[in-house]
Amino acid sequence: MNILPSLLAKQVQGIWSKNRLLFAVILLTLAISLTLLMSLSLGAVPLSFEEMLQALLRRGDELKQTILWDLRIPRILAAIVVGSALGMSGALLQGMLRNSLADPFILGISAGAGLVVIVMVVLQVFQAWIPLAAWVGAILTTAIVIFLGRSGNKLSVERLILGGVAVSSLFGAVQSTLLLLAEDGQIQQALNWLIGSLNGRGWREVSTAAPYVIIALIAGCLLARSLNLLALGDDLAVSLGVNLVRSRFLIAAVATLLAAGAVSVSGLIGFIGLVVPHGIRLLVGNDHRILLPLSALGGAWLLMFADLLSRLGAIELPVGSVTALLGSPLFIWLLYQRQANS
Repeated sequence: MNILPSLLAKQVQGIWSKNRLLFAVILLTLAISLTLLMSLSLGAVPLSFEEMLQALLRRGDELKQTILWDLRIPRILAAIVVGSALGMSGALLQGMLRNSLADPFILGISAGAGLVVIVMVVLQVFQAWIPLAAWVGAILTTAIVIFLGRSGNKLSVERLILGGVAVSSLFGAVQSTLLLLAEDGQIQQALNWLIGSLNGRGWREVSTAAPYVIIALIAGCLLARSLNLLALGDDLAVSLGVNLVRSRFLIAAVATLLAAGAVSVSGLIGFIGLVVPHGIRLLVGNDHRILLPLSALGGAWLLMFADLLSRLGAIELPVGSVTALLGSPLFIWLLYQRQANS
């Protein structure tokens, strides 16, 4: 009696292993489509399917058209842009550093962006320039960390990680000091940015960030071969013609552009770049030609879903809090699954 279930399980496992890429794409497509429809229809003003369709076609109630086109659609697009950028950025950094705990903020991206934002909020200067300043701060901080990571003519993985930790700790201490000196209203404004939120994001933010995020996503996919070779080890990668310094610099640069673009739109949102690549690896394996684009899709879905949850209650929550609440148990479960499969 116990033979049939075991044979059935082996047969299902065989079918999954042969078609897991197809299954993963179908699963992500269904999840994104369902979450997109729910995000368009649910909120403070629920819309029926018919009302949503009419509003999409610019017909019917003008208020519902405004809600859909001026509030929900740009916010959903912002979630897609930010989530896909964080998802691929995490996959790039984990592949480059060969460290499964790496995420887009390990190179000091969050520390640099957060410090710049807090300085501008506390000093009440150039408030309209905060997104651009956060983007520049993230890139400059990562450049410093990459400089610290150089060991002679090489780019040391260990020095990169240690440099990121050191810079993040230093900037975090400065952030805490500035927040202690700030007024209550300034603290709230700074925390909204540091926690991460998509509230109020419109067409301007999407149109500003989307072009260079899309370019960086394409560039990231083109780096898949280098990541696959780096996964074999430095010595073997060099023997196969890989320039370690140039490859790691390009990967770090693209990952930084992706994460900085996400930060400039939403502030600091954690766990997307850490959790999503782990989940995609469980589905399709470690081939970066598949892992990178699916990580972008997975990140887009997860942030869309978290943003939907954040605005379903009586009080809207920052989406960064929701991703942390979702990401922590999900990451624990993924680690358990990875251990069970090893």
